[in-house]
Amino acid sequence: MEEEGVVMEREEETWNQKKQTLIEQVAKKLITGDLKTKIQAARDIRTLVRKSSSKARSKFAAEGVIPPLVSMLASANLAARESALLALLNLASRNESNKLRIVTSGAIPPLVELLKFQNGSFRELAAAAILTLSAAPPNKPTIVASGAAPLLVQILSSGSVQGRVDAVTTLHNLSTCKEDPNVVLDAKAVTPLINLLKECKKYSKFAEKTTALLEIFSNSEEGRIAITNTDEGILTLVVTVEDGSLVSTAHAVGALLSLCRSCRSKYRELILKEGAIPGLLRLTVEGTLEAQDRARTLLDLLRDSPPEKRLASSVLKRIAYDIAAGADKSDKAAETAKRLWQDLVQRSMELSMSRIQLGAASCTPSEVPSV
Repeated sequence: MEEEGVVMEREEETWNQKKQTLIEQVAKKLITGDLKTKIQAARDIRTLVRKSSSKARSKFAAEGVIPPLVSMLASANLAARESALLALLNLASRNESNKLRIVTSGAIPPLVELLKFQNGSFRELAAAAILTLSAAPPNKPTIVASGAAPLLVQILSSGSVQGRVDAVTTLHNLSTCKEDPNVVLDAKAVTPLINLLKECKKYSKFAEKTTALLEIFSNSEEGRIAITNTDEGILTLVVTVEDGSLVSTAHAVGALLSLCRSCRSKYRELILKEGAIPGLLRLTVEGTLEAQDRARTLLDLLRDSPPEKRLASSVLKRIAYDIAAGADKSDKAAETAKRLWQDLVQRSMELSMSRIQLGAASCTPSEVPSV
């Protein structure tokens, strides 16, 4: 057995030496070869990296392949650009050091130029590369300063499904940059973001990123106007409050709250008209603590009477009646408010009982000895 282990170690060492030799050979071709050789070397790097462990990415970078690949991104030869782009995309994947090396080697300007291409394939590969690079926090200021954001907004409207997903995720990454988010985001993104939110599952990770961006937009006058002017803009946020995940509901109610706080007289009726009350009432029980607080504050702003400074749970029932009666002066409105409140109380009781049962289960021994 011991001899067998020694043999396996030697075989692994030999295999690693072969891989290292191959990496060195490919790197040399990329650095010293003619254009045709460089293109093939870039393709070989992509293939080898995809089939190898993450160590191969670091070893290729150590052999100096990143600068020549970045230079190929600006080549007049489209095959050179594509092969370099794919190689860099694979080298950056799951490797933080390579992400930083690629950006410091000057990759962002040529990638931004590729975003301007009419060729959808090139444009979306560039977007995927920028998405990967934007995952590293130190890279975000460079990408923000490059002017990539407006070009990513264009992909939101005209790209493929994957291209739009990548654009949203990249914009979301850049919005967390220490720079002012308003520098990153253009209000032109609001309409395509709302259209994407309409189409996706409201509890998905994609919806969470989309609503996070829309909440940022709701903090500016241009963004609020864009949300209001977009077909079903407010309704889409209301639906997300009803059907979203804990994260997306918190962002959606945050956006609605920003609208109402900015001009209560303008947005109160618009939000009420879209039937926001049931979702907001439910959110006061089921949401995160932040979402609950936002929902209560918004409910207070939606009342007929001037809003109070602080909203206690004990007055939610009265608010439900006030809002329903203010929206429709009829007995039917009061009945609707009563039903909403009863549903909310019932749901609250069910959640409380569920928590009690889970707590009891966690304290019960998993195995009961037989008598």
